[in-house]
Amino acid sequence: MTQPAPIRRAPGHLAVALNLARRGIPALPLRAGKVPFGNCPACRDNACSGRPNMKTPGPCHCPRICHAWAAATTNPAVLSGRLWAQAWEEAQAVAYHPGGAGLTVVDLDNTEAVTWARHTLPATRTVRTTRGEHWIYRGAMQSANAVRPGVDIKSHMAYARWLGPGTGTGTMTDLPDAVRALAVKEPSAARPVPQVIAVPTGPGSGTCRHRSPVYLDRGIAMAEQRIAEARSAVHTTVYRTFLAVLSAHGRCGCLTDTHVARLFTAAQAKGESPRHCTDAWTNALTALGL
Repeated sequence: MTQPAPIRRAPGHLAVALNLARRGIPALPLRAGKVPFGNCPACRDNACSGRPNMKTPGPCHCPRICHAWAAATTNPAVLSGRLWAQAWEEAQAVAYHPGGAGLTVVDLDNTEAVTWARHTLPATRTVRTTRGEHWIYRGAMQSANAVRPGVDIKSHMAYARWLGPGTGTGTMTDLPDAVRALAVKEPSAARPVPQVIAVPTGPGSGTCRHRSPVYLDRGIAMAEQRIAEARSAVHTTVYRTFLAVLSAHGRCGCLTDTHVARLFTAAQAKGESPRHCTDAWTNALTALGL
């Protein structure tokens, strides 16, 4: 009697990837050192997708395992297919494409970065890494490296190592403006900017949720602390702090001259000139379209 063919069990890493795919999270294999598998000849140097000038990032349509994030897929036939079989045999870890799953990962690479996040960013799902933590938010954005010492942002056109659901704590929350602001580059100082400070007021009337003294004062105090703790790149820190404050409070008329004066005082205590404070504030208003 003919014996039935033995059941092939998916290797550990492939099983993890297939589970991620079922949850709508695009996955891919990583080699040793958290390195993705190389491009195939047809996709060398991102020839088929992922070009730097792409306005809308999208996956590679080549069936092979090409250029990192663009190879991530939720298609189980691709993940477990013949072309990827050797890769799973050699894989040392599983990665995923956060942007493809509608997520953003704030990669905190050391204890100093973790401490900064705990004092600056809203709490969310946190996963411990070898050297720090991943803070995972619901919502996608552009990726950016080295937005501050030890901090990278991984979302669109980036991949992050999957560290397993059992190591995470906390509840995932929506992507805050404070994280989006980190990826905004400060305009060049050579660019002329107006010198008038305009504190925007929101349209319409009614009670704004930010008018709670506790909420607003806590936000200004956190901004003052962030500026005071800057050890390097003070110009950039001041600009990004102004940008974060305006992202949260600039459209509803909550900010007063007193609040702005507190921020300027904190910046000048770190050696910033009144002129630079004015320029940074105006550039932040312009960047947000206020």
